[in-house]
Amino acid sequence: MDRRTKSRVKEAKRRARSELHEKHAWRMMNCANSFRVHPEDIESRDVLERIDINQVSEKEFIDVYEKNYRPVVIRNAQTTWVANDKWTVERLEKKYRNQSFKCGEDDKGNSVRLKMKYFVTYMKHNSDDSPLYIFDSNFGEHPKRNKLLLDYSIPKYFRDDLFQYATERKRPPYRWFVMGPARSGTGIHIDPLGTSAWNALVKGHKWWCLFPTSCPKHLLKLRPGEGWKNQDEAITWFSYVYPRVQDPSWPKEFKPIEILQRPGETVFVPGGWWHVVLNLDNTIAVTQNFCSVTNFPVVWHKTVRGRPKLSKLWYNRLKMHKPEVVGIADSVDLKKPTMLTSDSSSCSSSSSSDYSCSSCDSSSDSSASPPPKRIKREISGSPGRNEKKFSMKSAARSCSLSPCQCNASSHSCHCNSPGHCRRSCSCSCSAQSRDNSASNTPKKCR
Repeated sequence: MDRRTKSRVKEAKRRARSELHEKHAWRMMNCANSFRVHPEDIESRDVLERIDINQVSEKEFIDVYEKNYRPVVIRNAQTTWVANDKWTVERLEKKYRNQSFKCGEDDKGNSVRLKMKYFVTYMKHNSDDSPLYIFDSNFGEHPKRNKLLLDYSIPKYFRDDLFQYATERKRPPYRWFVMGPARSGTGIHIDPLGTSAWNALVKGHKWWCLFPTSCPKHLLKLRPGEGWKNQDEAITWFSYVYPRVQDPSWPKEFKPIEILQRPGETVFVPGGWWHVVLNLDNTIAVTQNFCSVTNFPVVWHKTVRGRPKLSKLWYNRLKMHKPEVVGIADSVDLKKPTMLTSDSSSCSSSSSSDYSCSSCDSSSDSSASPPPKRIKREISGSPGRNEKKFSMKSAARSCSLSPCQCNASSHSCHCNSPGHCRRSCSCSCSAQSRDNSASNTPKKCR
């Protein structure tokens, strides 16, 4: 990389991951050399059903997959896309050379952006453990970057998105252009507000692990002391948690669904499913979250509890455009749990995603607990660094407003704010905890 590129990349990395300030911190785990997984290594473990979009009707898809919250891989949904030809690393670099794309957030929740020409050079020459990852939700509103919208079309199963009636400006972020090198990806999370998602891969290969909503959170998260400062990264999850998942002692009812997503395949992820995604090589994709009539009762329940102002606007707009759906909204019992887990600590779907914490109602739907107070924050078309969702760094801005709960014996500190962020804590145990974590020697990638 030339001096200017190095300078721009260095600044982006400093802002996106300020905790990795030590020399060689981005390569401390040596994953570029020690974590070698190829697509053929996963093929035998991928047994998820594939369907042909030309052979399965919309009604059949709803009845068999969407209503039953059943993941599936869809083929031939992208055959007519112009993106198949245009979305190569070389052509994107040439067409969007001087356009800046989001590749992270700083400690204040502001977007960290990098011009495409610098990012492509970085993609080709990086050896970071968990590299920067373009996960841009604002491309559709930009006068030049919105040309990407012309290169693809929404698969027929997902065109009925009721959030469109909340207006483009008010609805939560829902679509992302994603592009990243090997070892980048999305940490373990559940998509917010009970929404479902589709992810269409144009180039490269992605490794997915999906877990049912009933899987306990503590099983899927890293343990204290693991992962050094990369606890939210996909590469760290596959280095520490995935080996435990393969152990015979792992509960059989929580065995993962593994997917090797190939170019041209679209993954349907029903609401409530835990999922983690790792890029195995240079990948380019587009992904969207949606609310259909089928999952509307769950999404409405979570929106009323987590985003009350949005729910009022949405309700009034649905009265005008979809009065039949208003009847469904009125029939939803908000006192009863939805039975779909919400991931309040990681409402983000990628290392660079920026979905607001619309589902931070709690890690389980408790009918006894009232809707939480929302943290007032501005959403500029934007799970944060980890592919749709709530930014831990954004929570830090309000963290100091809540009292801390300190455990002197374990040198831990938890703030009473969404995400339990410690960045703004002023108590001594928080500092001790950071000192202890900084001294831990990171485990090598497996």
